[in-house]
Amino acid sequence: MSREAFRTGTVAIVGRPNVGKSTLLNQLVGAHVAITSRKAQTTRHRLLGVRTEADAQFIFVDTPGYQTQHKNALNRAMNRTVGQVATEVDVAVLVIEASGWDSRDDPVLALLPPDVPLILALNKVDKTDKGKLAAALTESSKKRDFAALVPVSASKGTQLKALLYEIRKRLPEQEPHFGPDEITDRPERFLAAELVRERIFRLLGDELPYASAVDIEKFELDGDLRRISATIYVDRPGHKGIVIGEKGATLKRIGTEARHAMQELFGSRVHLELWVKVKGGWADNDAALRLLGYK
Repeated sequence: MSREAFRTGTVAIVGRPNVGKSTLLNQLVGAHVAITSRKAQTTRHRLLGVRTEADAQFIFVDTPGYQTQHKNALNRAMNRTVGQVATEVDVAVLVIEASGWDSRDDPVLALLPPDVPLILALNKVDKTDKGKLAAALTESSKKRDFAALVPVSASKGTQLKALLYEIRKRLPEQEPHFGPDEITDRPERFLAAELVRERIFRLLGDELPYASAVDIEKFELDGDLRRISATIYVDRPGHKGIVIGEKGATLKRIGTEARHAMQELFGSRVHLELWVKVKGGWADNDAALRLLGYK
């Protein structure tokens, strides 16, 4: 029996905020490359993760969640990314919640070109009863002629093999583009900034609005040690106090947790210094967005 041809292709993971796209990417790639938080709008960049198997290589692009509030330059830039990524891939995976189609899913679906194979991943099946899931499958199938509908649980890893099987069938036959050990095309400097930003979202919850960004000022390799200095930019003076916390406790915890995450991802020791600065209106300033890597 002849061996199946190797398949390699790009896959966009799209969906509105908080449906679990970054968690899904991290499960599929098997490494922490997209920041995850229960707060919406935590993924701002196109982020590429690679999964290599014996017969296929999946090149995943994790887009920002579609932003329905077009109030500032940052959200407009994020929405352009979703539409742009979707036109450049071999397969798109639209992630919705397994509890049912939401009206906020409609604008995301409208962005996706009809000529790209579209798989619907209904996420969080572990938190959805079977009746609701069945209704969601029926309702969703009327929205578009999806290539496949796959109920999954990104956090538990449920049905991910089935999802990969459906994706693989639709990838072109070609040789791998990346080595078997490569997981992302993002530089370590970018990943370090993302890990700091993730800690800010996780620890500060709803206290801090989305007006925060992280810029890596220094990233030096010193043998087995990475020396990293990062600045956290906030929108208002009051936000600075929230990030620093009483006697610097919050900033220290952000730094400690981010450093541990970096050491795990980079496989080396990390020395991390964090600073907090106020940069008013950065989220609506095109020049600042380019400086911080959002455009």
